[in-house]
Order: sequence, then structure tokens, then C-alpha cells
Amino acid sequence: MLELRPTCENCDKPLPPHATEAMICSFECTFCSDCVSLLGNTCPNCGGGFMPRPIRPATNWKGDNYLGHDPASTTVKFRPVDWVAHQHLLLRLQGIPPEQR
Repeated sequence: MLELRPTCENCDKPLPPHATEAMICSFECTFCSDCVSLLGNTCPNCGGGFMPRPIRPATNWKGDNYLGHDPASTTVKFRPVDWVAHQHLLLRLQGIPPEQR
């Protein structure tokens, strides 16, 4: 189950469970869409690409699969990007689309 982290790892912007601007990589690194644009759709932690984070239903529509039963994480992972290191990563991955990394 996705952790649904509460903030952007780079800018610390709040990303509540219903945030449509929350983006994640396959390791659930979580960034806001503004930071993902600045990052060139490249996760600074793993080099993967980002996808929109799914919204977990707030209402128990079926089988207790909702926020009330499985709440979002409250653990903040604030890890501002080292922009110099990220530029080096972008150069290494230049021209390689996320699905081929």
C-alpha cells in the first residue's frame, strides 16, 4: 500500500492525501508537480521518472479500502535536492526516457 507522504521532499509543500499535484517515483519518493518540473521528471534519489500519486478514497465505498482504515503517513521526509549533483545525474540520463532507465 502506498505510504502517501505528507509533503514534498524538496520544498516541504503540504501534499495531503487528496492533492492532485503530488507526484511519486516507483520508490514512493514524493514531490510536488512544481519540483518535478524543476527536476526534469527525474527523481534525485533513484533516477526514475514520476507519475501522479493516486488518491486514496476518503469514503468507505467498499471493503474498508479508504483513508479511515488506512490513513496517510504523517512522517515527513524533507530532503532538499542537491542541485549540482542533480545536474550531473541529468547529464548521465540525458535522452533516456523514464521507461528505459
